[in-house]
Amino acid sequence: MKVCEMTDPIKVGILGASGYTGADLVRLLIEHPSVEICLLSAERSAGKSIGSVFPHLIGYDLPELVSAHSVNWADSNLDVVFCALPHATSQEIISKIVTLDNAPKVIDLSADFRLRDVETYAKWYGGEHQAVELQKEAVYGLSEIYRSEIEEASLVACPGCYPTAALLALIPLLQTGLISPENIIIDAKSGVSGAGRSLKEANLFVEVSEAMHPYAIGHHRHMPEIEQELSFASDSDVTISFTPHLVPMNRGELETIYVKLNDSSLNDIKDCWNQRYGADDFIQVLEEGTTPATRMVRGSNRAVMNVFADRRGGHAVIIVAIDNLVKGSSGQAIQNMNIMFGLEESLGLTQVSMFP
Repeated sequence: MKVCEMTDPIKVGILGASGYTGADLVRLLIEHPSVEICLLSAERSAGKSIGSVFPHLIGYDLPELVSAHSVNWADSNLDVVFCALPHATSQEIISKIVTLDNAPKVIDLSADFRLRDVETYAKWYGGEHQAVELQKEAVYGLSEIYRSEIEEASLVACPGCYPTAALLALIPLLQTGLISPENIIIDAKSGVSGAGRSLKEANLFVEVSEAMHPYAIGHHRHMPEIEQELSFASDSDVTISFTPHLVPMNRGELETIYVKLNDSSLNDIKDCWNQRYGADDFIQVLEEGTTPATRMVRGSNRAVMNVFADRRGGHAVIIVAIDNLVKGSSGQAIQNMNIMFGLEESLGLTQVSMFP
């Protein structure tokens, strides 16, 4: 892994700092030893301090929130921009940023550059892509899988939280032929923060407390993203069954994945994971019989996984847990920044999981 010493801090801008992913970017980057946060944007909160929007950030020396449309990008002097804007809004502003002389690197946390096929994007996101040529240049930012491509990238499209957990577990197994690409079933559960911070009746406390419910059944927007990457890994067209559920917790994500084995054993799967991720900072393959749980990863950039026997012969049950806001979003984005700038990959991301 390429590691270099930074003499000057990396000058960072965060667009969409008033959302949950934006807030976690700020929280994590405050302690990053090689970063200076120089720009924070939030359209509806422009003119306010970030502490007035998120009380846990009161007292830190951070720039005032501004409108992204008011920024003179040519004079911004930024090294990297994290774009945590809603889907379909990133394309226009990123197109402006990357065409500048000495343009900053861009790490996009929306879905705007994740899908490589523009027709697939239009089908699932309800509108034509407005930066088709730029989309071709984007590197899919699944850190442990596309590390070498991320090192050379100027635009990285960070994966969604559900795809991150599923792909980390499944890609090595498909690449080595240990599991079949057919009949993969992903039963996924996420905390309410995964639905964003906008006001929605379905996300009110009374609506989500003491209950759990599935949503976007059969047509969740992360399905084509997962299928895209699994198809590359298996060199075949993969169609998955995927059902997400909202659970009454703030953050965390757990996926139970059902797979068909190709004359392989549970030990083969664990050996494959250990060979692929043994040198990585954030992927932990648990000991036999230890069940992944969201409490193991809360607030951290870790992913924990394990595999169990299914009662059906020739099948297995894979379980993966991540924090949807960290490894599933902001933490992975910072991990990608570290890779892009040749820094130690774990820099600023060594927080131990919070419990209780």
